[in-house]
Amino acid sequence: MTALFRYHTAMLLRSQRWLPPVLLYAIFLAVGVRSGEPVLDSLGVAAAALLPVAAWLVRICVTQEPDAARVVTAAASGMPRAHLAALLAATACAGALGVVGTVVVTAISDPRSADHLVTVAPLPAGTAGLLAALVCLLTGATVGALFSRPLLRGRGWSLAAISLFALLALVTTGSPAKAAVTGLVTGSRTGVIHTPGQSLAAAALVAAVAAAVVCVLGVRRG
Repeated sequence: MTALFRYHTAMLLRSQRWLPPVLLYAIFLAVGVRSGEPVLDSLGVAAAALLPVAAWLVRICVTQEPDAARVVTAAASGMPRAHLAALLAATACAGALGVVGTVVVTAISDPRSADHLVTVAPLPAGTAGLLAALVCLLTGATVGALFSRPLLRGRGWSLAAISLFALLALVTTGSPAKAAVTGLVTGSRTGVIHTPGQSLAAAALVAAVAAAVVCVLGVRRG
């Protein structure tokens, strides 16, 4: 699995197909985050921005391998392991991006509540921001996995579905990503830091189930 993970990661980095989603993330942060803004609000924006980026990176990773190479990889290691390695490579790259974004946002933001009456400790705030980013990362990876190969092959339909469901994951009540981001924004109003433990557990469970489904179906549909 380690070799497969390195293979997919190296292929992603060499292809430079990661540039558009990374630029999208940078644009989201440039537009949505301002130096001196309340830290929890800014961390909420950074976490939310990671969701569509993670979904996009997953789609890139599971479709970047030519069909002939995919057949060879599957024959050597098994289709489920090969597909899982692609999912993990995309998730890891998106996670690294989220860590960098969260650290930068924490460093440039105002460590106070929105009304400037309560000081928010940067370390706990950054930790909560990282956990919220992880929730959004897992949710985005789930969206990308479910609306890419092998379940949805058409490029246009896949991108449209990923865009739609990434948006829905951020605004739909009951979504772990919405709950995590809302917790940060609400905490910015009160000065109380909310750790999204339940949201993280739910997002991890859904992501694990989605990964299992697409890896198993990959054996049948290729």
